[in-house]
Amino acid sequence: MKQRIFMYLFIFTLLLVIFQFVNSKNIIEDYDKKLTSYMENNTQLKDSIRMIEDDIASDLYTFRFDTNDDAMTYWEKRGFRISEFVPLIKDGLISLNEYDTEDHPLVPFASMSGKKMRIDQIRMLNHKWIIISFTDGTYWGEMLLGYDMDDKGNLTFKDIGNLLYQPR
Repeated sequence: MKQRIFMYLFIFTLLLVIFQFVNSKNIIEDYDKKLTSYMENNTQLKDSIRMIEDDIASDLYTFRFDTNDDAMTYWEKRGFRISEFVPLIKDGLISLNEYDTEDHPLVPFASMSGKKMRIDQIRMLNHKWIIISFTDGTYWGEMLLGYDMDDKGNLTFKDIGNLLYQPR
């Protein structure tokens, strides 16, 4: 009788070990499939991020004076150093924010909030155009300017187009 109990215990233990082995194998295979799926998805997402970063980098260098060799060469041939020229133009525009009259000397819109209109962002597009944004704290807009500098260093700006956004 003792032998039969040991035999039944042995068979029961053997069945239990086989069950645990099969169950563990299935769990490991399931985790392996999930891990493989996550790794493939991660690779696809990294590729998508890389493509988006490339698009953004490409957009950041489009319509910029400092990445436009033809525009920089134009001013270098006229005797200007680009490292001094760009700050000169931007400082010239920002200095227009200091005015004593009611209307900004360059911005064609009068302030409707009681504050002064001020140029707050400047982007030089090429050797002839600049885009600026302006605001009085409540209203804001953008302008496309043409610019030129004579041999004496006098800057002239010409309003090519402008718009004023409606406040929200």
